[in-house]
Amino acid sequence: MSMFEVTKRMFGHIGIAEFLILFTVLIRYAAVVVIAVLLIKALLKYLNSDKKGNPVIKKSLGQVIKSHREAKGYTQEYIAEQLGVSRQAVSKWENGTTEPSTSNLFALAKLFDMPIEEFMKEIQI
Repeated sequence: MSMFEVTKRMFGHIGIAEFLILFTVLIRYAAVVVIAVLLIKALLKYLNSDKKGNPVIKKSLGQVIKSHREAKGYTQEYIAEQLGVSRQAVSKWENGTTEPSTSNLFALAKLFDMPIEEFMKEIQI
């Protein structure tokens, strides 16, 4: 049985011209859906990467604070002095027992010499 005969049995009440129009419309909608899905995937990949296109590994807030502190060569005591908190507070932030206040988050980003957006982008939410 040819494709035409199968189509005629399935869509016997419509002519071949109407079928071709319907088929063309369905193909266009399918193409739009595929393009939309690909665009969404690309956007998500972009949002989860740094400016160089490398994936950003999301970490807890404490891990981010500790990694930046160590990268700068700062001690917990130095961070505590600069922010006006205790060394134990910094330790608790790093191990996840507590979290710094919003003002301390801004102060940490400034101390690490980076925009708050970049600092927060690394944090797994």
